[in-house]
Amino acid sequence: MSEQNENPTLSDGTDIAALPKVSLHDHLDGGLRPATVVELGAEIGLELPATESDELGDWFAAKSNSGSLVEYLKTFDLTTAVMQTREGLTRVAREFVQDLGADGVVYGEIRWAPEQHLSRGLSLDETVEAVQAGIEQGLDDVTATGHPLRVGQLVTAMRHNDRGLEIAELAVRHRDRGVVGFDIAGPEAGFLPSKHRAAFDYLAAQFFPATVHAGEADGLESIRSALLDGRALRLGHGVRIAEDIVIERQDDENTYVTLGTVAQWVKDREIALETSPTSNLQTGAIAAWGDDILDHPFDLLYQLGFRVTVNTDNRLMSGTTLTRELSILAEAFQYDRTDLEVFQLNAAAASFLPLEEREELADIITAGFEGS
Repeated sequence: MSEQNENPTLSDGTDIAALPKVSLHDHLDGGLRPATVVELGAEIGLELPATESDELGDWFAAKSNSGSLVEYLKTFDLTTAVMQTREGLTRVAREFVQDLGADGVVYGEIRWAPEQHLSRGLSLDETVEAVQAGIEQGLDDVTATGHPLRVGQLVTAMRHNDRGLEIAELAVRHRDRGVVGFDIAGPEAGFLPSKHRAAFDYLAAQFFPATVHAGEADGLESIRSALLDGRALRLGHGVRIAEDIVIERQDDENTYVTLGTVAQWVKDREIALETSPTSNLQTGAIAAWGDDILDHPFDLLYQLGFRVTVNTDNRLMSGTTLTRELSILAEAFQYDRTDLEVFQLNAAAASFLPLEEREELADIITAGFEGS
């Protein structure tokens, strides 16, 4: 796996791992443990590039650093291959939730695409049920340790396929059995959210929330379609909203900018940006600004008042945790505990929980930051 600080701290000595966190953009098929891929792969005779878990973890990290979302997505062929049975899905979901708890997450939304898990005979509904069984087992494991944790599913449609409405109906069918929202994912460029307008119309009629991958591998047209056609309440990544921000001038203390109409709308409506710093570097999402974390528009968006959130995207491919992502940003932009608390409160406010439960989540975060 990629080298990381096992106990990242802030400049005041705060242990970032101990802080309560909210994870909004976390892919189930991007968060497997390498050892699990090895074990489940052996059971089905899957050919792997490495059979030792550490070596396989390194392979995933190396293959994911291509600077291309399309190439990045190819690594998922291996993870989805071992998630085609009820047992495989349940195990992966259980371990995923255990790993959220170990990372200090108090609320997480796990996104995944049921249509990618049907090759061994499961129905769409059976895949959702299998994942929910694993989530509930994982929650039992984590809460038994005294750590508070809640988890919801984000059922995802693959944007390059034609099953959007079918998957939207699946999500709504399970809205009272663990599913909290809908998403579209996959190759962004060339597959606008408008392709799935019927699905989004259905979701709107059912008053069911959606987040949409937009502004990662495509720009403002994709974001605009996510907002207009997808009625997106959040933008998956969304970092290329910065293309609609013009920096007029800078001095030692201030940066003066002009926001375009799309950026202004996203800011004014407090539409959350589900940024994932390491992943954004790996996929080339911020290539227009550079290839280093200091080039990431995260800080600009934060300083301008956008509702920024911090996420892992794919823990396996990026060799990361939410603790690590926060540590990377804190080191790059000199963030302190107050800044990190803002990011968690932003995520709590943008979560697909009922209002009262979002307020309770905010209280948990505030208490955790005050007591850590």
